[in-house]
Amino acid sequence: MITPSTCHVPVMLDEVVHWLQPSAGQTIVDGTLGGGGHAAALAARVGLHGRVVGVDLDQQTALRAQAALTNLPFELVLGNFCNLPEILQELNVEGIDGVLLDLGLSSDQLADLQRGFSFHSSGPLDLRFDPTRGEPAWRLLQRLGEEHLADLIYQYGEERHSRRIARRIVAARRANPLRTARELADLVRHCVPRSRGHSIDPATRTFQALRIAVNGELDSLAAGLARIPGCLRPGGRLAIISFHSLEDRLVKHAFRKDDRLQVLTRRPVCPTEAERNNNPRARSAKLRVAERVECCKKLLRK
Repeated sequence: MITPSTCHVPVMLDEVVHWLQPSAGQTIVDGTLGGGGHAAALAARVGLHGRVVGVDLDQQTALRAQAALTNLPFELVLGNFCNLPEILQELNVEGIDGVLLDLGLSSDQLADLQRGFSFHSSGPLDLRFDPTRGEPAWRLLQRLGEEHLADLIYQYGEERHSRRIARRIVAARRANPLRTARELADLVRHCVPRSRGHSIDPATRTFQALRIAVNGELDSLAAGLARIPGCLRPGGRLAIISFHSLEDRLVKHAFRKDDRLQVLTRRPVCPTEAERNNNPRARSAKLRVAERVECCKKLLRK
């Protein structure tokens, strides 16, 4: 059943609007629609003669956002932002003026206790954005060997206790396979000491690793970074909000190496102190923005 309203608070909303510079008549893509907060602000600025296309893999959250955007120049596409060229072709859109990617989880997904995103969930440890495709995380935990599991947690979660965690998971599943987020979170907390002065749950990195793995998030981001610039008109902007170093590193290097793009944010834009205090989810967010240019113009600017 679709929840009638969203609890998601868009991260760095003012900064996104400032850097994307939406104006009347433009076409902008929100490639990670989530709760629709960014899309609503962008749609209000492109006006009735403009167009905002919202793309998301998660049907449940996307339909909730669509309901909230009914009276705005908005249309929804269920899909992956890395397939933006094909999506635009289906919509008969030849060029766009801006793209936003707000990577990671939405608050609505965390609030849904039946999908395993929350550490307190007693529902299945699924972690997929699109539950109709791929392998749920609980099955991945059952299938992978100890070494492979440790490598995954270390590579995608940057968790230095990955081998200890993998060893405990393999030992636990011999008796009772881990099926819920709560079970996994409790196990990880016994393996990872909580640092003094840090409020981040010790299970955070392990959950991040599994979520990235089951959704192929880094592969999608790498593909999107290669393909999306070709969809932008000259002067069009690509804004990406990342929440951990693996994402941010990919974005930073792709922006610098792409001859079609001119980096506008030499350093990542971070949330204000007030936003970090009001919205803890924003604390690790980093925004990078680049503009589509002709290759010859980029050479002249250097």
